[in-house]
Amino acid sequence: MAELTFKKVDENAVLPSYAHEGDSGMDLYSVEGLVIPAGEWRVVSTGLSAKIPVGHEVQVRSKSGLAAKSGISVLNSPGTIDESYLGTWKCIMKNSSKVDFKVKVGMKIAQAVIARVERVEIVEGDDLGESSRGENGFGSTGE
Repeated sequence: MAELTFKKVDENAVLPSYAHEGDSGMDLYSVEGLVIPAGEWRVVSTGLSAKIPVGHEVQVRSKSGLAAKSGISVLNSPGTIDESYLGTWKCIMKNSSKVDFKVKVGMKIAQAVIARVERVEIVEGDDLGESSRGENGFGSTGE
């Protein structure tokens, strides 16, 4: 099992935790009290930094309960935290509702999933071959 070592950079920081056995995402908590106005977004700090294991990334995702009940989501979901980043983890929170949303200190704001990363060699070529899909993009499945 890979180890993820956290450093509290804010006195209000709460270490992430898995709510249930078998959960893939660990809850991230706010160290800030602020308001996200209706239709706007704010960057919310977790007050934590971490040493991510080599060959891994952290994907920051929305909490389904916040999204379903309040229209609050992670704007760039999933956000990526690279293994080389040692700064404070922050979440770009979007309020898609028609009412202001109050973020409280200690509130669960997002979830983090650890994922392995496969690095590739980047090459330039003239021939990409063929596939059944070809260059058909958006809407190509008829939906």
